[in-house]
Amino acid sequence: MLTQHPDFAPARLLFYNLLGIALILGWWSPNLLIWEALDDAVFFTTNAWLHGDNMAWVHLVALANHRAFDGISLLAMAAVLLWAIRRDPVGEHRWLRWGGIGLTLLLTAGIVNRIEAYVVTYRHASPTLVYDNATRVTELVDYATKAVSASSFPSDHGLMLMIFAAFMWRFAGPRVGLMSAALVVLFSAPRILGGAHWFSDIYFGSLAIALVLLPWALCTPLAPRTASAITRGLIVLEARLLPARAR
Repeated sequence: MLTQHPDFAPARLLFYNLLGIALILGWWSPNLLIWEALDDAVFFTTNAWLHGDNMAWVHLVALANHRAFDGISLLAMAAVLLWAIRRDPVGEHRWLRWGGIGLTLLLTAGIVNRIEAYVVTYRHASPTLVYDNATRVTELVDYATKAVSASSFPSDHGLMLMIFAAFMWRFAGPRVGLMSAALVVLFSAPRILGGAHWFSDIYFGSLAIALVLLPWALCTPLAPRTASAITRGLIVLEARLLPARAR
């Protein structure tokens, strides 16, 4: 039975889903303005740091929001992935096993992205577009950087980071998972500090989607079985290719 499967964790599935639903209810409740107040507090505090007398900080924020910085975040995730592979106690076919996990991660990210685009119809602009008196980092530097977003909710960037962290936690354990969670905070922070995203775009929008959708893959046999099936396919492919190379 499904409930007896070692990869099925109904208590965790229920906990994460209820937490996601609680976030959604807290967002939509007319009596709870916590998110609005928190968004304004975070934005006006961090936006005040962007001025001509604080150019070191301005350049740090601008560079962290440059498109090239996304490459650094990818390298950091690759480093965490290599760490996870090195710590994997399963020696045989270790690389192919993680190839299966990685392809499952990409497949899950694509599905979650499509569900989010179809289900989440609410959108809003970044604070740098909402407030006319907002300081934009693009006004203070002479190179390309991200400071505005016409549709900042939810943060796709934050959601992808959370999907990676969730997979690392599920397949590599809490130590690698904690490092991956730290990357979520580190690499989503520039969008908030530069004003291209509200705090809630990431820590409500992206997080709520992750909490509602990802447990159905990671707290059930779905993701492990998919990864195992892909791994078996990679092993077969390797077995067919290696003799050909030897000849």
